Amino acid sequence: MIFWILISVLTALAALSVLVPLTRSRSSVEEAAAQADAAVYKEQLAAIDRDLSDGLIDAEAAEAARTETARRLLSVHDRKDESRPVTVSKLRIRSVQLIALVALPAAALGTYLALGSPDLQDQPLAARLSAPADEQPVELLVARVERHLAEDPEDGQGWAVIAPVYMRMGQPDSAARAYSNAIRILGSRPDWLTDMGEAMTVSNEGVITELARTAFQQAVDLEPTAVKPRFFLALALTQEGKRDEAINAWQALLEGADPQAAWVPVARRELAGLTGETPELLPALRGPSQADVEAAGEMSDDDRQKMITTMVQGLAARIDANGGTVAEWGQLMRAYMVLGKRDEAFDTYRRAEKIFAERPAELARIKDAAVTLGLSGS
Repeated sequence: MIFWILISVLTALAALSVLVPLTRSRSSVEEAAAQADAAVYKEQLAAIDRDLSDGLIDAEAAEAARTETARRLLSVHDRKDESRPVTVSKLRIRSVQLIALVALPAAALGTYLALGSPDLQDQPLAARLSAPADEQPVELLVARVERHLAEDPEDGQGWAVIAPVYMRMGQPDSAARAYSNAIRILGSRPDWLTDMGEAMTVSNEGVITELARTAFQQAVDLEPTAVKPRFFLALALTQEGKRDEAINAWQALLEGADPQAAWVPVARRELAGLTGETPELLPALRGPSQADVEAAGEMSDDDRQKMITTMVQGLAARIDANGGTVAEWGQLMRAYMVLGKRDEAFDTYRRAEKIFAERPAELARIKDAAVTLGLSGS
């Protein structure tokens, strides 16, 4: 309470410093100016008399000078007389100013006392930060994590938690730094590398820099079938003007893709811009049905692995019987890699090379899939 009373007093003093000069009567200022003018003109009359007595001017010139000076002196006296009635209205102005001087601080204080909480204790930042997380706005939660990271900058999990929040808040630079710290402390993960590269790209207004591209490539090295980093790598090739490589990258990405996936229309548009033709999506390969998924959930790890192996063997049998499309060969290579059967994946790649040897465009897509999976140098 004392604090707000002091604020009111200071407000009044500040208002006084402005109002006091304004309350000075205009008539008093004008009267002082008139007195100064009158003194000048009287001095001029005395000077005329001296010049006449000293013989510096003749009587006719002296009379003319006296007449003009006397006229100006009378004009000064007339202005003084006109300014006197103004003092009455100035008194009213002073009254209004005084009321405003007292009423405004009083109204402000009264409003606060009626609507505010003058008895509520201050809540320092530390207290607000220590409140339960579900009671805090996002900004305070971020400040809470930032304070923790300032005290413990080697908390990799803390950096990983705050990084996506920075992205949602429109701070891609901060997000990229946070992902970089998380990777430095906890090691590389495909999703962190991808998100770090994306943050760098957003920060650079959509242009994929060399650092961002390195992050995407590292993500693909760790997870060859990941779509998001491969998407950005294909986009990087497009931006760099590497037409043939970009076409192969987009085609490999679209093989067997779900037409409903959010990224597919963008990929098709990019590919159409390179080839001049809108690509037709190859139908996605049949995945497990709902019944298959439910059955797999009730199986042991060994039984589940056997079921997956059986499905992959079925795909391989269909390819052997019908020849298979590029998408199916690529799917089979990826399936073997997921199962950890690198040798089988490489053998599948070699067989596909022979089958598509006379079809350069399709062979290029097979090779691109192999490069993505890390099989080309095996």
